Amino acid sequence: MFVPGDSERKMTKAPACGADVVIFDLEDAVAPGAKAEARQMTRDWLKEQRGGAAGGTGQPVPQYWVRINPLDTPLWQDDVEAILSGKPAGIMVPKAEGPAQLNRLIKLLYEQESRNGVIPGETKLLPLVSETAYAANGIASYGKRRNASSRIAGLTWGAEDLSAAIGASRKRDEKGRWTDLFRMVRAQTLLAAHAAGVAAIDTLHADFRDEEGLKRVARESYQDGFAGMMAIHPSQVAIINAAFTPDEKELAEARAIVELFAANPGVGALQLDGRMIDQPHLAQAIKLLASIGEAPGT
Repeated sequence: MFVPGDSERKMTKAPACGADVVIFDLEDAVAPGAKAEARQMTRDWLKEQRGGAAGGTGQPVPQYWVRINPLDTPLWQDDVEAILSGKPAGIMVPKAEGPAQLNRLIKLLYEQESRNGVIPGETKLLPLVSETAYAANGIASYGKRRNASSRIAGLTWGAEDLSAAIGASRKRDEKGRWTDLFRMVRAQTLLAAHAAGVAAIDTLHADFRDEEGLKRVARESYQDGFAGMMAIHPSQVAIINAAFTPDEKELAEARAIVELFAANPGVGALQLDGRMIDQPHLAQAIKLLASIGEAPGT
């Protein structure tokens, strides 16, 4: 979930929001004149929270990340130098234009990690890969093994900046579905992330009052193979978490598949409830059970 980096009130509420990751935003959520104050406030907050708990709420402690300013601006280096002493878990990179561009950031991170007592390579990256036409045209490059970086924890995309960049007056059709361009960008992000072996994170649902719409798109995102989804309001977090949690029917089927293959060692294809299942079904079932910490056969 995004939290403005210059709002102490919203920062204070962040640990109890229920999100797995809280991203303190130094980019779009902060006015140009407040950038310096935001980076200092974010750094100080991170230092205070390091090693702390979620305020006794019973909520798991989220990871704290920071969205810096774009790498083609003079602001990002000041952002990184300020916040690394707060030891964020990771950095979201807006308007990322490809793996090669990230090398400048990675070089600075190694320098700042050594100065701030951070294990080299520990600060992860989440590039926003679609916010310009140039960036969107190169999404597949993140999935090439020679461009893979151990720092990249996932890939995500956004529609707002891209629509402005290309002059699109709509992003969704009359049925509320993404138009062709944005569907293509979303699919490329999903494929590139899986090719690189990192998390695919779906974009946000901008209308935070539209709970029914969010339920639909979040569940579709989970079913399409995304590992998570971004949120811009605390009310969205519980809905997204529910959508990305396997239900009992899915878990029961996964257990049945695993048990069936365990009972028939050496068999490549079997029948379950009148349909054929084979090794890809078994792999998917094992992966699903692993997502809730359940090992096959337990």
